[in-house]
Amino acid sequence: MNLAANLRERLSVPIIAAPLFIISNPDLVLAQCKAGVVGSFPALNARPATMLDEWLARIREEIDAHDRAHPDRPAAPFAVNQIVHRTNARLERDLELCVKHRAPIVITSLGAREDVNQAVHSYGGIVLHDVINDRFARKAIEKGADGPIAVAAGGHAGGLSPFAFVQQLRTWWDGPLALSGAIATGANVLAAQIMGADFAYIGSPFIATEEANAHADYKKMIVDSDADDIVYTNLFTGVHGNDLRPSVVRSGLDPDNLPTSDPSAMNFAEPREGANVKPWRDIWGSGQGIGAVTHITPTADLVARLVAEYGAAGARTVQFSSSRAAPSETRA
Repeated sequence: MNLAANLRERLSVPIIAAPLFIISNPDLVLAQCKAGVVGSFPALNARPATMLDEWLARIREEIDAHDRAHPDRPAAPFAVNQIVHRTNARLERDLELCVKHRAPIVITSLGAREDVNQAVHSYGGIVLHDVINDRFARKAIEKGADGPIAVAAGGHAGGLSPFAFVQQLRTWWDGPLALSGAIATGANVLAAQIMGADFAYIGSPFIATEEANAHADYKKMIVDSDADDIVYTNLFTGVHGNDLRPSVVRSGLDPDNLPTSDPSAMNFAEPREGANVKPWRDIWGSGQGIGAVTHITPTADLVARLVAEYGAAGARTVQFSSSRAAPSETRA
């Protein structure tokens, strides 16, 4: 069985929950894993740095306890996101803790390094790498990543159409592939698979869950907004991404006239210099698919909705295929 198939059989629906800066915490990760999707969090969310050891120990212990109590439906694996950027002074120590606790999946972003991949592979872990174009995907695979996460129109977004991106990647890559970008329903998940991806990579819908470490106003803004309320800019973090228009307006800025930021100013060690407006605290990110998010719910309920929609979409696909085949069979 290949790597993608081995991972899929452990999931209730082929979803990897994206690591959400500040928002993803052990409560959210555990709820995601117990519901049957890969739960994830950025290592940098554990602050101070010593807290990462505690978080990983707790997640491991609670998943093990869940699996003992529910051998018929074990939890999905969890993932840790590592920012592989020169300004992330925590990377080496955080990676050591991932090795210590044998994190099943490590998601790397903003840099591909062979030594990081080798460390995760040393205990049998899987490395998936965020990419926004074909060149970065090839570089990640060359350096030993097990598969790319094709980032299209999500919170931190690339500029390629998901159709074009997956199509191009599949001309040379037949290993694990996740697709990110405006995926918020079970039908979207099935569509990603039909396009050629193995997994859907979903972030924004999980912001509006009870377990998420997001301000109540942020959750409500997700529920009240739709695709027209998204602004694409690199001003706030140095990386192009999608932010909620109401949060930009509330911060006193004109979302239709935002300047362009210098990407070289991106720094994960120091607070970003500039105006009093800060990303994540004042400016709230979101993908374009939030129109499907209509309530703040427990994570288990969100995943249950996605599972039901995924099954219904599959049934419709079979019905459509059958109806299309019938005329040709009649003519034959």
